[in-house]
Amino acid sequence: MENALLFTFILLLAELFEAFIQRSETLLGVLEKLYAYYQKSIFLFFFIQPGFYIIIFIVLLTGILNVSMVFLLAIKIFDIFYKIELIKKVFIERKVTQELAQMLEWKMPSMFFLMGAGLYPPLLFYALT
Repeated sequence: MENALLFTFILLLAELFEAFIQRSETLLGVLEKLYAYYQKSIFLFFFIQPGFYIIIFIVLLTGILNVSMVFLLAIKIFDIFYKIELIKKVFIERKVTQELAQMLEWKMPSMFFLMGAGLYPPLLFYALT
């Protein structure tokens, strides 16, 4: 139980770090920030996703790979690769549909960035207990 709380707290800190790094008024602003890291190095882009590595570390350390943990890993993997695909479409290929361009300009509430911190740690705690 103590380890579950500790791991959950560590993941919470990692998710708050990610939220701080990615915070912007629009999705395009988020992608611009991420693209700056992507341009420097793909490894730097992956490095600023610490929640993913923490979850993998926890799986390797504890040996727990239940349905909740697999779901958590799948969401994190999907999140990272979806961001990469959006960066490719918007900044590299420059093929953006009108609908996507409008969506990228929508204002996002500040609470949106805390969704990861509100979703992933409780799911991790559930998976560990």
